[in-house]
Amino acid sequence: MTPANRPARRPLWHDRNFAIFWTAQTLSAAGDSFAYIAVPLLVLRATGSVAQMGLLTGVAGAASIFAGIGAGVLVDRVDRRTLLICCDLARMLLYGVIPLVWAFGPQVWLLYVILPACEAIGMVFQVTYVTAVRNLVDADRITEANGFLYASMAAVGVAGPLLAGLVAGLLGPAAAIAFDAASFALSAGGAFFIRLRVQDRADTASERERPWAEFMAGARFLWRHPVLRTLTFELSLYIFLTVGLTNVLIFDLRHDLHQSYAVVGVVLGVAALGTVAGSMVTARLRRKIGFGASWIVPVAGSGVAIACIGVTRAVPVIAVLAAIYMACESVGGICSMSLRQEVTPDHLLGRVTSAFWTIHGAPGPVGAALLGWAAGRYGVGPVLVTAGTGCLLLAAIALFTPIRLAAPERMSTAA
Repeated sequence: MTPANRPARRPLWHDRNFAIFWTAQTLSAAGDSFAYIAVPLLVLRATGSVAQMGLLTGVAGAASIFAGIGAGVLVDRVDRRTLLICCDLARMLLYGVIPLVWAFGPQVWLLYVILPACEAIGMVFQVTYVTAVRNLVDADRITEANGFLYASMAAVGVAGPLLAGLVAGLLGPAAAIAFDAASFALSAGGAFFIRLRVQDRADTASERERPWAEFMAGARFLWRHPVLRTLTFELSLYIFLTVGLTNVLIFDLRHDLHQSYAVVGVVLGVAALGTVAGSMVTARLRRKIGFGASWIVPVAGSGVAIACIGVTRAVPVIAVLAAIYMACESVGGICSMSLRQEVTPDHLLGRVTSAFWTIHGAPGPVGAALLGWAAGRYGVGPVLVTAGTGCLLLAAIALFTPIRLAAPERMSTAA
């Protein structure tokens, strides 16, 4: 059948399962956009320290990394839909504790307990989420599905930070976190009504080993695929340079530029528009210019945007540059995640995903803490210029690696 005579495919949003999943995750993202700025603001109001913000991000990131070791094993062994629901309900309860306790006075120590726990559960959820997309749509529509999910989450993120800033200004940052807790209840309800395709399970004795051995099965798959191996290395360095940027940007706006909570929300809301734009063009961009260019160019673009934020003091310019950075990050992130979903066998996808996130996220806690400390010690400008330059170097290095290939999804792995 020729392309002209081939029947048009139904839009993804006409698929009941995908539509419910898409809606539930969008509602959850709306709540996350509140916590996205409420937690740093909570720490900043209580301590006034950007170093404390970075340390908390680092501790939470470390918990996420340790959870990643067992997350993939769990996801590949149990029902993925049930796991999505359990993770959402657990985070609803944990985040709900913060505004209740904070009503009696600031308790920063509580954040060091709850946030790492939520990040660990979030790691399990994110690994499950990636595998769920594989079980929701056909393989050739994975990039398209990821683009829709990214775009809608970012779209609610436009209004979310703005509303979070207003709520934080009127009722305090703790009240904004209550919205995040409620969103997890909605997300769990949505997951209850979806039906995933039957997942492949490996029942051989060699696949049923100790958690560490099974985790290493995912790591070995990453190592044996030339593009995934190089991507994991490059993204490990990228996360080290960028994971603490939100804290630094909030500190810059509040401490150096003396802006209100509402302005912080507006800037991050504008930045989220960049994620929407990037997400909507990713699938088309990858079809036109291939994987390599769709990953390398955005990494270089994000580096330029980060460095430029470090040399400007104009809030509107910062907002636009943050949007460019987020657009670039979304394009690169969608391409990277989609490639892993396309080339990894279903029964191994949870372990490959958790191995990737554990390895590439390992430098994150150190980077977040270091970035926060350096911003407080040397100023925001030099830190952002350094981080941006590092991203440009990563893009340049990628030009000489298998990442530059246009269609690595067609490459056979040595696994």
